[in-house]
Amino acid sequence: MPSVEFAPGLLLRGIEPPLRLRDFKLIAFDMDSTLINIECVDEIADAVGRKAEVAAITEAAMQGAVTDYKESLRQRVALLKGVTLLDVDRIYRERLQLNPGAEALVDACRQAGLKSLLVSGGFTHFAERVQARLGLDYVRANVLEVRDGALTGRMLDQSWGDICDGDEKRAMLLQTCQLLGISPRQAIAVGDGANDLPMMRAAGLSVAFHAKPLVRQFANVSIETGGLDRLLSVLQR
Repeated sequence: MPSVEFAPGLLLRGIEPPLRLRDFKLIAFDMDSTLINIECVDEIADAVGRKAEVAAITEAAMQGAVTDYKESLRQRVALLKGVTLLDVDRIYRERLQLNPGAEALVDACRQAGLKSLLVSGGFTHFAERVQARLGLDYVRANVLEVRDGALTGRMLDQSWGDICDGDEKRAMLLQTCQLLGISPRQAIAVGDGANDLPMMRAAGLSVAFHAKPLVRQFANVSIETGGLDRLLSVLQR
């Protein structure tokens, strides 16, 4: 189905606005390059002079050119060995910013009664801080292994599994819907990369934010210019 330009830099596919924000009960966000301005794994790699190498793998994964996301993430994390927690904390303080419109969109969703979920192929060291900063209800992300104040180049298994990839994002969205007693059709999923597509396909409304071509071609709403709060022009409060 072709997309239609609803406003400059805002494309719609398969929906007819205005929709009602209150008809939805959950909004799920990817983190890196969606809620925040950076790809955290790339910035951590910069601390050991390997940003270009790691960023190339990240870009391929986000474009959908990598078939095994988990292995690609293991490869990238292995290159982070030796980065100190002081370096990681400095990246959070000095480089990580919320993307424009993130706070406004989250606040509007909260006021409309929606719960919020941050589900990331990134790391809890950042995701839990972003969760607290925005007051999000739920979070799922990967845990970097740390010994003697430095990264080991590995991730820790968690009770739900090993790595939060696209399938795990979808599973977490569906589990959260079940917890809330709602249909997945009452969920909104917002992302930018190929690993967000499984949860976007499961949700009632899929939103691409400054996304890769594969994601833009699928999404009900593609925000191509401006901030995340442009979604509110499609959803009546």
